[in-house]
Amino acid sequence: MLELLLCSLLTILPDYLYRRYAQGKRLGKEITLYSVWFELRWGITACLMLTVGLITVIFYNHPSTSNATVFFRVVPILPETNGRVAEIYLKGVSGEVQQGAPIFRLDSSKQEAAVETARRKITEAEAAMVVARSDILEAEGKIQEAKSAYQQAVDELETKQELNRRNPGNVALRDIEKLTVGVEGRKGSIAAATAGKEQAEARISALLPAEKASAEAELAQAEVDLHKTVVRAGVEGRVEQFTLRVGDIVNPFMRPAGVFIPEGAGRGRLLAGFGQIEAQVIKVGMVAEAACASKPWTVIPMVVTEVQDYIAAGQFRGGEQLIDAQQVTRAGTILAHLEPLYEGGLDGVTPGSSCLANAYTSNHDLIASGKVSTFKGLVLHGIDAVGLVHALILRIQALVYPIKTLVLSGGH
Repeated sequence: MLELLLCSLLTILPDYLYRRYAQGKRLGKEITLYSVWFELRWGITACLMLTVGLITVIFYNHPSTSNATVFFRVVPILPETNGRVAEIYLKGVSGEVQQGAPIFRLDSSKQEAAVETARRKITEAEAAMVVARSDILEAEGKIQEAKSAYQQAVDELETKQELNRRNPGNVALRDIEKLTVGVEGRKGSIAAATAGKEQAEARISALLPAEKASAEAELAQAEVDLHKTVVRAGVEGRVEQFTLRVGDIVNPFMRPAGVFIPEGAGRGRLLAGFGQIEAQVIKVGMVAEAACASKPWTVIPMVVTEVQDYIAAGQFRGGEQLIDAQQVTRAGTILAHLEPLYEGGLDGVTPGSSCLANAYTSNHDLIASGKVSTFKGLVLHGIDAVGLVHALILRIQALVYPIKTLVLSGGH
């Protein structure tokens, strides 16, 4: 409507003034409701053509959309393991929680038993180390005993050999042979006792510490599993739709306990979907404006900070069926990220609120660079200037939105 009124000032009004003052035709006499279509045919035709062109220029270079929403991230409240709820710390179905605050606890009898078993294994390994030290002392005693027996056997053998040397035949050769074999046996006893000591030392220096370390690792794992039974808030935020009760079964794959909304979610960014034809116009750094339903009669200055290079409607997952382009029933949009131009611009806007958004093309830098001709500079100036019409339309929409919603929608 604003475009039509603006164009009529440049087409219909001059045509009427020419008919009135140049040709002397008066409104209500020569120019009536029945003859106005003929008398002002040139002005009306030019007005329609100029209006269509102006609307095209405005909507292409200064895109607008009603598909703008203040999205916010939610996190399902899930334990890392399934189990039965034993205790609930949050009162009610919603509430604020601080970082690290417990939300609910699962039955931990199995995990507690595992912790106690691991602790007993550590105690058992420590007791085995004490026993191994005693085994070392015992092995040292056996070595000393074996050495003494070996020395006694050697002395007896040497005595028999000396007697036989002085008086051959005085000592039976069989006795000397038996004593020689006995000495060799005593050497084996010493070796066996030494091996027993080395085995005990190896147990106390390598095997038992490894068993203790393994038991300590099992204890740490059991304590981690026990800690997982208490579900805590990772960051500060708010819990919503928390209907969990003691005795309920919670499964991380099938049944979440509620929804957690991190602090500050949806407070600093607005996502707007513009038409695909605006793909060559929407650029990072463009000035934009938004009017949100949850904050009526307010136009928020914004700036485009990011433009998604892909259209979500064209995505697909690999599978066993071929893709048919006809399956895409709705054309997607160009997703743009808008952030407030000034700090606190989205204060008062409820996360999830629907908004209207405009983006405005600015050719000031291109014109100031001197790289364009005078005529093209005038055209670019005109393109920038008609953005005022879209800004006025947005403000009119923000003004009448509460009236349209509360009075004219028929919902009350």
